[in-house]
Amino acid sequence: MAKKPKTNPNFKVVAENRRARYNFAIEDDIECGIMLEGSEVKSLREGHANIAESYATVEDGELWLVNAYFPAYQQAKSFPHEERRRRKLLVSKRELAKLWSSIGREGMTLVPLRLYFNEKGRAKLKIGIAKGKKVSDKRETEKKRDWQRQKSRLLRDRG
Repeated sequence: MAKKPKTNPNFKVVAENRRARYNFAIEDDIECGIMLEGSEVKSLREGHANIAESYATVEDGELWLVNAYFPAYQQAKSFPHEERRRRKLLVSKRELAKLWSSIGREGMTLVPLRLYFNEKGRAKLKIGIAKGKKVSDKRETEKKRDWQRQKSRLLRDRG
């Protein structure tokens, strides 16, 4: 009997920006740390966050996450956190220089893809270097997705 792969109890995806791959063509992605307050971490551990409307930006030589929503943690009534504050992202200087040069190109932006806890239990954010898709590109993506769905149905029914 085959051994089951070990699943790490600390790894947990908290929020995913599923719409990002539809609206943007992702060229590269980078994992970065995020500076959080205690009540924000507790809220994330409960699985509450939204990064769908957020974006990342480089300002004054630092990387920032803007407009991410981390709801208030109920038990932190005396020291609550601001739900939509700007949060600093932690990357090395080399990665920051790479991001700065890539978003300097026309039409490129930094899009948060996934917010999760890694194997060590630390909150991480995967951001993608992306270029916005035009309407025709979105239609092409939708056609490919529909064809893959139909193909899998046909193979399942006949196979």
